[in-house]
Amino acid sequence: MARVLLAGESWISQATHFKGFDSFTSVTFHTGADNFIAAAAQEGIEVEQMFAHDVPAKFPRTVDAMAAYDVILLSDIGTNSFLLPPETWLEGKRSDNPLVSLAQWTRAGGGLMMAGGYLSFQGFQARANFVRSPIAEVLPVTMLEGDDRAEVPQGAACALTATGHPIAASWTGTAPDLLGYNIVQAKPEADVVATVNDDVLIATMAVAEGRSLVWTSDIGPHWCPDDFVHWEGFAPVVGAMLRWLGAGTSA
Repeated sequence: MARVLLAGESWISQATHFKGFDSFTSVTFHTGADNFIAAAAQEGIEVEQMFAHDVPAKFPRTVDAMAAYDVILLSDIGTNSFLLPPETWLEGKRSDNPLVSLAQWTRAGGGLMMAGGYLSFQGFQARANFVRSPIAEVLPVTMLEGDDRAEVPQGAACALTATGHPIAASWTGTAPDLLGYNIVQAKPEADVVATVNDDVLIATMAVAEGRSLVWTSDIGPHWCPDDFVHWEGFAPVVGAMLRWLGAGTSA
């Protein structure tokens, strides 16, 4: 069974409540990965989630440390969280660059996945900033320079485009519409498995001994709405993507 690490897809919110003359603040923690993790579990795959606030200090920074996993998924977390560990940000010390290591790990047989979101690819106001990162070379797509979000509140239709791909075999019936995604361009050597609004939704690519894959929408609401995550085809597609990625190391 593939060993899967999901980094990101969580956040902490601070709210101010005004009640007449008085006000107070509250802090809440949220994760957007529950539906994805449950879908993977339905397919017999266990996903370990590293919350976004833990990534700067705890994400594996070397190829040797990453060897504990077959698949690493980055979801809704930008480059700063990987490039600014506490020892660098707070103490001005040099540290290993995990994005360099992640590209090396992928070429050596790992399975790298990026899922869409406000802090994926380029993201909201281009703050994710992966376009010139080391992993840009090993992803199956090229990224825009600026804000790459497509907000589609009326719904964006999904379609299979590579029916012979192993992932396509898991697609059951007609998928519900998605409500947004990151706009990317497939590299010439990539396989576009599915589209959303005629843009890339799922693309895959062989990378030396490893593999990479993108899912350009979110893995939960709001871009990936409730009817999509409860679609009968969601769990099979999630399982197929993770198995395809893991085959680079288990084959």
